[in-house]
Amino acid sequence: MNASALATSRPAAFLPHKQAVRQARRSSVKVMANFHSLSAKTLDGEAVSFDKYKGKVVLVTNVACFCGLTNSNYKELVQLNKKYADQGLVVMAWPCNSFGAQEPGSPEQIKSFVKDKFGGDDLTFMEKVEVNGPGTHPVWKYLKGACPTCDGEVTWNFKAKFIIDKEGNVVERNGDNPLASEAKLQQLLAA
Repeated sequence: MNASALATSRPAAFLPHKQAVRQARRSSVKVMANFHSLSAKTLDGEAVSFDKYKGKVVLVTNVACFCGLTNSNYKELVQLNKKYADQGLVVMAWPCNSFGAQEPGSPEQIKSFVKDKFGGDDLTFMEKVEVNGPGTHPVWKYLKGACPTCDGEVTWNFKAKFIIDKEGNVVERNGDNPLASEAKLQQLLAA
């Protein structure tokens, strides 16, 4: 038996810490059928069930207004949203103040900033959340364990982009600029 086969057959108590954490995260999210079974609050505090996104492709990312990546990422997120929203794309932005305190604003300030600077008032803004650590929002816990490439902590603002297909399956996680996902989004929208 090779080392990796041995490692996966051992009880979690005997696994190296990172591997045990990954295994626990995956086993704890298997209860959720898919993205459409989740819910959260919008930036305005309204509860929303994600089953409303059935039949749509969703691009989820963590955002911040005062990050070095803000301009390029918001421009591209808004560009994708304007180009593909009528085909069924939902760009879901989750403000996060965890990295360098770069999202300190109130919901009104965040929405006003994005609208005034990028014309992004039609993005789907969700509540401000934690994406790592013990306070991680349940949706982000799910996302980080939902696909083979989804695992791992979020490293910075805009550095976790999850793509969800029309059936609610998380098909990809990447840390690229939004336009790098355009081909994948087109493929899923056409399916």
